[in-house]
Formats: sequence, C-alpha cells, structure tokens
Amino acid sequence: MRCERLDVWQRSCRLSVEVYKSFASCKDYGFKDQITRSSLSIASNIAEGIEKASSKEKMRYIEIAKGSGAELITQIYIGIEIGYIEKATGMSWVKELKEILRMLASLKKNYAD
Repeated sequence: MRCERLDVWQRSCRLSVEVYKSFASCKDYGFKDQITRSSLSIASNIAEGIEKASSKEKMRYIEIAKGSGAELITQIYIGIEIGYIEKATGMSWVKELKEILRMLASLKKNYAD
C-alpha cells in the first residue's frame, strides 16, 4: 500500500502545510522549529512505516507518528497561550489531530491482526 492512498497521511500532510504557512514569518525560531518539525513528523513517519516489510515495524512507526501528534497538540496549546496561534485556529488543529490520532490507532490495529 502506498502512503499517498491513506486518508490519514493526506490529512496529516495538509495539517503540516497549514502549520508551516502559519509560522512562515514567526521570529521565534526555536518554537517555530519545534512545531513545524512535529507537524512534519506525523505524515513522514506514516510514510516510512507503510514502506516497512514487517507489521511490527509498521506499527512502530505508527506509534512514533502518534507521539508526534501528541507533541503537536501540546505545542498548539502552548502556542495559543503565548499568543502565537489564534484560539479558533489552534482548536481546529487540535480537533483534526484528535481525528488523525484515532485514524492512526485504527491503522495500527489493521497491522496487529
């Protein structure tokens, strides 16, 4: 299966693009680097995992993607609190991330069977 066919990969990519665009002019390079890297990591780990031969390896990369999603949720909440992210935008991203995390859990179950 190619990652491009997975809805969860497509949605993760779109979210990462939104995060990158939102932080394009941010001068806090440390925060910008962390939040963009964690957003990029979700789709990247899905893609890497899907290409692995064994189900065990696939599940490992899905877990890493889930961890990056949780990291991104944390950074979004912090970004809202420090005024880097508008609350409505941040909460929309969090909602999308929670759906992505559910999709990843379901994908992982497919490889556990």
